[in-house]
Amino acid sequence: MENKSHAFWAGLFTIVLLGAIATAAFLFNVDRAVRVPYDLIARTNVTGLFTDAAVRYRGLDVGKVQSIKFDRAHPGQIVIRILVDTHAPITHSTFGSLGFQGVTGIAFIQLDDTGRDPSPLASSPKQVAQLPMRPGLLDQLQQRGDVLLKKLEKVTDDVDNLLSQEMVDQLHGTAASIQKAADGVATLTQQMTPAAGKLPATIDKLDRTLVSTNQLITSLNRPDGPFEMNLNKVGTAAQQAGDALTQMNGSLQELSARVGYDTLPRVNSLAEDVRSAARSVDRAADTFSTSPRSVFFGAPTAAPGPGEAGFTWPATGAGK
Repeated sequence: MENKSHAFWAGLFTIVLLGAIATAAFLFNVDRAVRVPYDLIARTNVTGLFTDAAVRYRGLDVGKVQSIKFDRAHPGQIVIRILVDTHAPITHSTFGSLGFQGVTGIAFIQLDDTGRDPSPLASSPKQVAQLPMRPGLLDQLQQRGDVLLKKLEKVTDDVDNLLSQEMVDQLHGTAASIQKAADGVATLTQQMTPAAGKLPATIDKLDRTLVSTNQLITSLNRPDGPFEMNLNKVGTAAQQAGDALTQMNGSLQELSARVGYDTLPRVNSLAEDVRSAARSVDRAADTFSTSPRSVFFGAPTAAPGPGEAGFTWPATGAGK
């Protein structure tokens, strides 16, 4: 009986322990987060997406996928019902895309926001708001596959043309030209080596020349230097020349005054005497021209005028 009682209690304990473990696991796995439903409208493939897949907002877990179904009102369109935490910043410019976890092929919903309309987007179980579903990376690659293939073919053709015999010959010629240019640079370097060796001595001479020039400029700028002394001598000579010009101007003014007050009256008197002598000579010339004999016998006496002694009236025409 004791063995049966011990086995009973051991079995009961095992059953209670298993129940407790199951209850704890259930309680820990129950999601108590408050979430809001949103519908993602997808017009592209949703390969790898399953129910209960993660929903992430810029990498942060904010919810899960509740259901995936076709839109009966719009054939070819898929409606993905997601449950998002209330603290997630869902706005009117939020959109979804399909992301993949590494190389496993398991997809999840990646939410992002363009920032064009930051106003919150309200949603509820009775009136579920809709969000656009944009193509993911793989969808974009599939859509642009033809364009990429055409570009790849063009690149392949360009590579074939680049590797043609003509292009190879041109590349060889270019390489030969580059080699010649390198040889020329090496030769030029060897020729410039002696000049480069003389460059330090030339720089030293230039430094000494600059020092001498600086000393010359310093000596010229000194107040007791030769430049200042010569300038002072030139100024003194210019001042003396100015004084001499001033004295000469005074002498000229004095000479002009003397000429005006002394010489000119004498010149005028001399001119008057010359004019009188000229008149006398002129009268003598007239007398000689009229009566040449007056030179030997003297000038004839003038006839007495009226009222003078010896004056006689000339005979009239009636007496004749």
